[in-house]
Amino acid sequence: MELVLNGTQVSVDAAPGESLLEVLRERLGLRSMKDGCAPEGSCGACTVIVDGRAVVSCAQPASRIAGRTVTTLEGLSPEARSVWADSFAATGAAQCGYCSPGIVMKAHALLDRDGAPSRDEIARALAGNLCRCTGYVKVIDAVERAAAVRRGVPPPAVDAGGGVGSRTPRHGARELALGDQPFVNDLRVPGMLHGALRFSDHPRAVVLRIDTSRAAAAPGVMAIVTAADVPGERIVGLIAHDWPVFVAEGETTRFVGDVLAAVAARTRREARAAAALIEVEYEVLSPVSDAFTALEPEAPALHAGGNLLETSVVRRGDAGAALATAAHVVRDRFSTSAVEHAFLEPEACLAVPGTGSRDGDAPAAGGGAPDEPALRLFSQGQGAWDDRRQVASLLGLPETAVRVTQVATGGAFGGKEDLSVQGQTALLARVTGSPVLIALSRPESLRLHPKRHALTLDYEVGCDAEGRLLAVRARIVGDTGAYASVGAKVLERAAGHACGAYRVPNVDVEARTVYTNNPPAGAFRGFGVPQVTFAMDGLLDRLAERVGIDAWEIRWRNALRVGDRFGTGQLLGPGVGLEKTLLAVRDAYRGARYAGIACGAKNVGIGNGLVEHGRAILRPEHDGTLTLWHSWTEMGQGVHTIFAQIVAEEVGVEPAAVHVLVDTEQELDTGETTASRATTLGGQAVADAARQLRAALDAIGPGSLPKELAGREFAGEFVCDWTTPIGTGIENPVTHLAYGWATQVVILDDEGRLARVVAAQDVGRAMNPTLLEGQVEGGVHMGLGLALSEAFVTEGSVPLTTTLKSLGILPASAMPPVEVIIVEEAQPEGPYGAKGAGEAVLVPTPAAVAGALFAFDGIRRTALPMRDSAAARAALPRVDRLPRPANAGINGVDARGRAAGVDDAGSREIAPVAEPAGTP
Repeated sequence: MELVLNGTQVSVDAAPGESLLEVLRERLGLRSMKDGCAPEGSCGACTVIVDGRAVVSCAQPASRIAGRTVTTLEGLSPEARSVWADSFAATGAAQCGYCSPGIVMKAHALLDRDGAPSRDEIARALAGNLCRCTGYVKVIDAVERAAAVRRGVPPPAVDAGGGVGSRTPRHGARELALGDQPFVNDLRVPGMLHGALRFSDHPRAVVLRIDTSRAAAAPGVMAIVTAADVPGERIVGLIAHDWPVFVAEGETTRFVGDVLAAVAARTRREARAAAALIEVEYEVLSPVSDAFTALEPEAPALHAGGNLLETSVVRRGDAGAALATAAHVVRDRFSTSAVEHAFLEPEACLAVPGTGSRDGDAPAAGGGAPDEPALRLFSQGQGAWDDRRQVASLLGLPETAVRVTQVATGGAFGGKEDLSVQGQTALLARVTGSPVLIALSRPESLRLHPKRHALTLDYEVGCDAEGRLLAVRARIVGDTGAYASVGAKVLERAAGHACGAYRVPNVDVEARTVYTNNPPAGAFRGFGVPQVTFAMDGLLDRLAERVGIDAWEIRWRNALRVGDRFGTGQLLGPGVGLEKTLLAVRDAYRGARYAGIACGAKNVGIGNGLVEHGRAILRPEHDGTLTLWHSWTEMGQGVHTIFAQIVAEEVGVEPAAVHVLVDTEQELDTGETTASRATTLGGQAVADAARQLRAALDAIGPGSLPKELAGREFAGEFVCDWTTPIGTGIENPVTHLAYGWATQVVILDDEGRLARVVAAQDVGRAMNPTLLEGQVEGGVHMGLGLALSEAFVTEGSVPLTTTLKSLGILPASAMPPVEVIIVEEAQPEGPYGAKGAGEAVLVPTPAAVAGALFAFDGIRRTALPMRDSAAARAALPRVDRLPRPANAGINGVDARGRAAGVDDAGSREIAPVAEPAGTP
C-alpha cells in the first residue's frame, strides 16, 4: 500500500492483520511510538497522527491507512520537536519516558485544534494516554508550557545550575520526550531472531507431555527449547530458589504464568504463531486459590516445605495486659486486593551470543577477544548483577561469562526485580547462536510477573483516656502466590511497620507468608506498608472518636519523634521529620468539611541485618566528559540525574558532561534497586568517588581539568553494616538505616469527589525539587488508585483482569490537584542529609482516602479498593463494570457502626486477636 509518511510518499507491504504500529516499527524502522498494550489501544504510547487526528496505531489496521497521511514524532518539524523536548525537560513531565512520545503526539494534535486549552481540557484530551509515573500533574504543566511557547510567550528560565538542590532537568529528558531513547524492544542487531513463550494453560496441573513437532515445522522457526535443554540450574529466585525457568514434563505447574517452552523464529509473528502450536497434555488438578485454605492441614502442599513460606514476628512489652487495661480498644479485620504494577513497558530482553572464550572454551574460529563474554544481555530488570547470576546459573556458565547491560527501563515499581524473560531469551540465543529478542505482550506481562500482596489483617489497638497508644496486636496473612519472590520480606516489612508512624510501647505482631496457585506476589512500591497503614490508621480514627479528639490531634499525640522507638523497637535518632509534616497539613485538614488524614513511615534500605553497599566508579575522559558507572536501575525515579548532580556539585562540571552507565563490565554489585535506597547508598558512593577526583585535581594545581586525569578510575563505596535482624529480642535493634516520613490529607467536595490532596514529605534534603515533586504526585496517583479502584482479580487462580483497561487505573481527568510540601529534616547517614522518597509518598494515601470517605458518608471501610464510594464512581464511572475482587462487598458500616456483627462502640465484633501460643 501507499501512504504519505512524515511528508514523504512511501510504498510498503503489510501482511493481513498487521496493525499500523507493526508497519511503522517493523517494516519502516520507526521507533518513537511504543508498544505498551497492543492491540488493546488503552495506554496511548503508540499514538500517531493520521489525517490530522491522533490515533492509537496498535489498534488501527494497517489496511485502513492506504492513501492517508501519517505523522509520527520523527516527522514533526525541528521547531516543534524542540518545543516539546524543552517543555517536557523543564517541567519534569518525563519520568521513565515510555509514555512520553505518545502523550506528545496526542497533545500536539490538541494544540493544533486549540492553542490555549485549560488544564481540565488537557486532562480530558489525555483520557486515552496512561502514565504510571507522574500522576499527570507535570505532564499537563508541559502541555501548558508548549502551548504558551507556540503562542509566542517566552518560556520561563530553566534552572540548569546542576548542583545538589537545583531543578536540573532529568538526565536524557529530551530524548525520552521525543522517543529517541531506546528501550529493549527498540533494539535491533544483525541476524536477530524473535522469541515467544508457551505458558501453562492451568494454574495447577501435572505436565504429562509437551509436543513441539507442529511448532517446529511452522514457518520461520529456528529453535524450540524446553526444560530438557537447560544445561545448568533450572530453578532460580532472588532469595528462595523455587521458581523454574521452565516447568518440565512430569512436574506440576503452580500458576498460569509458568513457562513450558520457548520458540525462536525469524519474526515475532512467526514465533508467536509457532508457540501457539505447541501441544501440552495435562492431568488437571484443583488449584489452591486462597491463603487460608492453603494453611489448612488437608491442603495439598504446593512446595516441598509446605504452604507456609515464613512467619515474621515482632513482640515488645506485654500487648495482652496493655489491651486488657486500656481505656479504649478497637478491633477489626481489614483486607486488601492484589494489584498490578502496570508499568508501561512490558518485559523484554535481548541476548547476544559472544565470540570470545570467557566461558572457558577456546576462542571461536576467526577471532573473538579472549575476555569477551559468552553472552551479553540487554536487560530492563531492577538488578543487573542478579540477572547475571541467575542467567549464568541457568546456562551452566561462570558469572564472568555473562555481561548484562542495563537499558532504559519503562517503569518498574518493584515488578521487574524477579527474572522474567531473561533466562528463556538467553537459552534461545545460546542454542541458536544468534541474537534473540523476546518482548512480551501486555496480557503475557500481566500473566507472568508478581503483584502487590493481597493481605488479610486482624488488628486490635488500645489507647488511654487521652488517646495515647498503649498496644497493637495484629495477625497478618499474605497471599504470596505460586513462588517466593521476595514475599517473605514483604510480610516481614508489614510486620515491622504494623504500628505505622506511631509510638506504641507494647507490640504483638505475626505476619505469615503463604503459597497459593495465584500469580506470585512480590515487590511493589510500598512493600506491604500501605496495607498495614490502611488498617492501623483506620483504627486510629476510631480511637480519636472514642477519646473525643480529631484525627489530626491523635496523630500529633502519638507521632514518632527522635528518641522514640519504632514498631520494631529501633530507637530513632536524628532525621525524624514526622512532626513537621503534621504541622504542614494541619490547617488544610481542619479547614475542610470532608477530609481524611494519615501518616506514613517507610524504611530506607533493606536492613534487617543485611549488609548493604553503594558502589560507583568515576572516570575522566580525554574529551572533558566523565563516565560514571553505578549499580542502580534508572526506571523513572531519577537516580541518573541525582548522581550526575552530585558529580557536578563535587567536581565543578555540568551534569550534561556526565555519561552514566550501569553495566556488569564493572564489578559494582549492590543487589536490587529496591527499598528506597539508591539515593542514600549510591549517592554516598558517587560523592566518595567525586571527592577523590576533586582531591586529585586539587593536587595537580588550581584550574586543573578532569581531562588531565583521563583514563584514571576513582572508585567510591559506602557500606551499611550496622542493621540487625527483626524479631531477635535484641534490646536496641537497628532494623533500618533510616526512614522516610509523610503525612497526607485527602479532601472531597460536596459531591464526594476527589477535590485536593495535600502531601507533606520529609526527604532529608531535596536533591532535585522538580524530580521530587514528580515522585510525590505520581505516588499520590498510584495511592488513589490503590484506595479507590485498582485490583488484579483472579477466579480459580486464573486472571480475570487481562487488559490495562480492566485494572481500574485512574485517568488524567480523575487526578485532583496535589499540593506538595517538602520537609527537609536532615538524615546524617544520607548524602547531603537526603533520604529515600520514592515509596513513603504512597504509604498514607489509602488510609487518608478512607478517612475522607467516612467524613463524607459515615461509612467505615475496611477493604481495598473502596469501589463502593462516590469518589470511586466519580473518578472512574465504569468502576462497577470491572472484575470484582474477592473482598468486594465487605465495606459498608454506617457512622454509628450499625451493621450485622457490629457492636455499639463502632467496632466489628471479631474475636480478639489470639494470644500467641508460642513463637513460630
